Amino acid sequence: MTITSHPTILNHLVEQQSAHLDNVFHALADPTRRAMLASLAQGEHTVTELAEPFRMSLAAASKHVKTLERAGLVRRTVQGRTHVCRLDPGPLAEAHEWLRFYERFWNERLDALAALLTSPHKETP
Repeated sequence: MTITSHPTILNHLVEQQSAHLDNVFHALADPTRRAMLASLAQGEHTVTELAEPFRMSLAAASKHVKTLERAGLVRRTVQGRTHVCRLDPGPLAEAHEWLRFYERFWNERLDALAALLTSPHKETP
């Protein structure tokens, strides 16, 4: 028996992937979190460093980091009283793959439209 031949297992996997993508897109929906990810793409930062450009409290920054963690986009380690964050790009790659399906979908339709618009038309009498 393969996973794809068992509908219950397949449905569970699809739901699990959907929930994971929901978390990723929710995390990316906020401009502050996107800016935090951009900072983390340059290297590790503490929560304090992530909060600094926004002049927000550590509690508010921590909430943003928790949302990014829930999506799997950030890994946090505790060194004494300091929380150090690093980017985990894996979920971004998964979201990109999901979006690529729709990119192919629209490219195919736009190519078909372009072909239709550039093809010679037969005039009707």
